[in-house]
Amino acid sequence: MSTGFYPGSFDPVTNGHVDIFRRAASLFDRLVIGIGVHHGKKPVFSVEEKTKMLETELKMISKTENIDFDIVTFDGLVVDAAKAEGAGFLVRGLRNTEDFTYEMQMSGMNGEMMPDVQTIFLPASPGVQHIASSLVRQIASMDGNVQPFVPGHVVDMLREKFAG
Repeated sequence: MSTGFYPGSFDPVTNGHVDIFRRAASLFDRLVIGIGVHHGKKPVFSVEEKTKMLETELKMISKTENIDFDIVTFDGLVVDAAKAEGAGFLVRGLRNTEDFTYEMQMSGMNGEMMPDVQTIFLPASPGVQHIASSLVRQIASMDGNVQPFVPGHVVDMLREKFAG
């Protein structure tokens, strides 16, 4: 059984993330979504809220793609979290050349620490290449329309977060 590990902050889950979930689903028997917890950062959404967002999206994909998804949290090295889940592959999405440069460096470092965990890069589909969670948060905080960038239930969660 092949297992992939897709780490991220998912703050919030975007249509770009969903694009990678769908495309990675065809590559593995099991895909683990790892919510990274960084104690120095102040996320908009709690781990529980992120898990709820992910479960909603992954449930739909699981039915159509016939794949098992698991959601875990981790606060250490990505390669250690992937290994703990029995994953032989890290899944990373690439939107642009800046992502490529950063992810290539990370892939090299991860490869030195854990050579038996390979990194797979999936380029973002054209319709979602411009989406970044940080920009979605910024737009939502200014009462802008985030509907083109995130799933419908995430739109509601963002409105609730930034209402007031």
